Amino acid sequence: MDHYILRTVLGDVALSEIGLILPHEHLFTDLRGPLTPDYAQAPPNSVLKTMLPYLSAAEAAGITALVECSTIGVGRNIKILRQLAENTGIHIVAPTGIYREAYTPEKFKDSSIEDLVNLWVKEINQSIESTTSKAGFIKIAVSDEGPTNLEKRNIKAAARASLATGAAIASHTIGGRAALEQLALLEEQGLALEKFVWVHADSEPDLGYHREVTAMGANIEFDFIGQPNTDPKDHIKKIQSIMMEGKGEQILLSHDAGWYQPGQPDGHPEGGIRGFTYIPDEFIPLLIDEGMDAGAIKQLTEENPKRIFGIKASYAS
Repeated sequence: MDHYILRTVLGDVALSEIGLILPHEHLFTDLRGPLTPDYAQAPPNSVLKTMLPYLSAAEAAGITALVECSTIGVGRNIKILRQLAENTGIHIVAPTGIYREAYTPEKFKDSSIEDLVNLWVKEINQSIESTTSKAGFIKIAVSDEGPTNLEKRNIKAAARASLATGAAIASHTIGGRAALEQLALLEEQGLALEKFVWVHADSEPDLGYHREVTAMGANIEFDFIGQPNTDPKDHIKKIQSIMMEGKGEQILLSHDAGWYQPGQPDGHPEGGIRGFTYIPDEFIPLLIDEGMDAGAIKQLTEENPKRIFGIKASYAS
């Protein structure tokens, strides 16, 4: 029988040790752009002081693992993630990959597909930068109008790196048309789409796109759950509709919360830091009230993310 692991910043963890997973959150993010003089830097102890209470609350609520989605271009800092992981029982998964064109560091703008594949495979299988940590998935992004030529390069590189490592690809994507454009490019590269996650699928109001994406085998992520000005009943209706079509195993749930931001007082972004407990504390009870059974809830919050982000041990070297 194949053995699968979750690749975290502190090492590989057997999936049997993992319970509820949040597949899209942000512990440390820098949206000021890579040209900012102190980009992606902050005193680690300051980040720990600000973010540890939120991680402790999440752990108390039953969260066992958190997928950190701030990749190259939007503030990835592995040393800070390691310090956070060393002070919590929550397993933290870090990304390789690169964000959309507007946030791409200059040194990556002329990289070839092969250059990116080599880097991303190294970060998944060996180490990230000067640390001993490895990446557990590939995070990319496309512009809201659809992928640019540079972003198409990233998509192709992500497909090849995924094929080489077994790692999932999660892509920041606003709207269904952009999602379908990516799927076409990924299929051209021979990727099995069950390893692809349409991040921010909530951004598309037309469920027809969600049906088309899931019919192709890809996964959809509702990660605006618990955000201000969102209606949980709307999320529940969408989830129920997709599950009724037999596609429940392709749904992920998360908050897109956190967001410590360098350059802000104590890292607090405008509007403040949102925690990671809405799903276990409030959304799951709402699902239960709507008649969802424990098996279906476990599928959405544990089984699906474990299957999608799990890496076969034979790849993990």
